[in-house]
Parts: sequence; C-alpha cells; structure tokens
Amino acid sequence: MLQLADLHVTPQQRRKVAWVRSLADLAPDLVLSTGDHLGGDESAFENSLRAHEPFLHLPGAFVWGNNDHWAPVAKSPTRYFTRTTVHRRGHRLDLTGLREGLTAHGWLDLNNRRGSVQAGGLSVALAGVDDPHTRRDRYAAIAGAADRDADVRIALTHSPEPRVLDPMVDDGYDLVLAGHTHGGQVRIPMVGAAVTNCGIDRSRVRWMSDWTSPSGRTAPLHVSAGLGTSPYAPVRFCCRPEATLLTLIPRPA
Repeated sequence: MLQLADLHVTPQQRRKVAWVRSLADLAPDLVLSTGDHLGGDESAFENSLRAHEPFLHLPGAFVWGNNDHWAPVAKSPTRYFTRTTVHRRGHRLDLTGLREGLTAHGWLDLNNRRGSVQAGGLSVALAGVDDPHTRRDRYAAIAGAADRDADVRIALTHSPEPRVLDPMVDDGYDLVLAGHTHGGQVRIPMVGAAVTNCGIDRSRVRWMSDWTSPSGRTAPLHVSAGLGTSPYAPVRFCCRPEATLLTLIPRPA
C-alpha cells in the first residue's frame, strides 16, 4: 500500500487524508459511503484509497456521487440559485481502478444493487442506487421489499432525491443514508442553508430527519454534510466538514 509521503498532494490534502484515517479510532462496526470520493480526476484515486485504507478490513459498502463520475471544472456558483447558466462538466472518469480498490477487501458496490453483510453480530440488508443527480439511478434494479429476515435494513443514495427516497421508505428500509448537499456548504447564520442542490427542502439539508413517502410510510433519513468542496469553490461557511458516527438502537417494542 502507498505511503502518504509518496502521494502528490498538497499539505491541506495530506491533513484531510490523515484526519479521515484517524476516524478508524472510533472502531465502527460498519462503514457506508454515500459518494463523492473524489474532488479531481483519476490522479485522485490513490489519495482517496489511502484515506479509506484503515476501514477496508471492516464491513463496508459504497455508491457513486456526481463528482465521482465527472472531473471538476470552473463554473459560476450562481447556477445553484438561478439554474439559468449552462451546466458544465469535465471529462468522464473511468472508475474501474477506484472500484477495484474499494471492493478488493470485500466492500460492496451498491450502485443499483442489493447486498448484505454481517456487522456488529447482526445481519444487515443493503441496497443502493448510482448517482440520482446525474440521472444514473435505476431503482427498478433493486425494487421490492427489503429483506425481512435481516436484523437491519439500510439504503444508500448520493443525492437525496424524493423519487428515490419514496420507494426506499416504501420498500421497508429502516434507515436511508445520503450525502451530496454539503450541508448547504455556505450557511447563513440564523437562516441555514441557502440551497440544497437537490429535491429536498432546506430543513433536511444535513443530519437526521424523518422522511414520509406519499403512501404515509416513514423512515429516518440521514444526510451527511460531508468533508469536501469543489477545487474551484474551496469554501465552507458555518458548515464544518464532517463524517458521521451513527449508533443504531432497537425500536421500542
């Protein structure tokens, strides 16, 4: 495995990698990634895998985010408010190397797939979709009731789009995990996030809430504010980078 000193990274990137690696001290039972493993092109794969290295021996799974599929390019941040500017993307990334690096030790690729793991002495049924923000989600590939024989049922999506959240809740997943929003990235004191960059309302842009589908079923939704920024907009305001440690407890009888 690569040594951190061997990587062509900036001191700031080196500190971020070291911080992520330090989270292994929390000794989680299960590690789930809701996408955006990258903030660059294919040259960032090694850096991302280095950050993940201490967790790869644990049960884990991942889905892709929009920044995994496309290299970043400079663009006006006003499009997040007006949606009138032309949507620009960099070149399409070949994710083969990153996928192989994450799955080599047993992590599950949940992009439009189901799977299961044993974690913390429990059986965990998992399902996920590829990035809804870039319309790569194919919920039909995983549709159907979640495994009722599992002890816990968890669904993953990068962008928390209602068209994906609704069927996940209806199919009986106990918890839905998402990312993408960066918690708003720039938050206004006493107001909160100005935008979510997806279909949920601003009150759900980060952390835990309950999502109720049109059928009336409800499940907890957790949206991580995440760690990163675009290299062309490296600013977070009133929204510190974060990873989340969730402790699951049984429902009251």
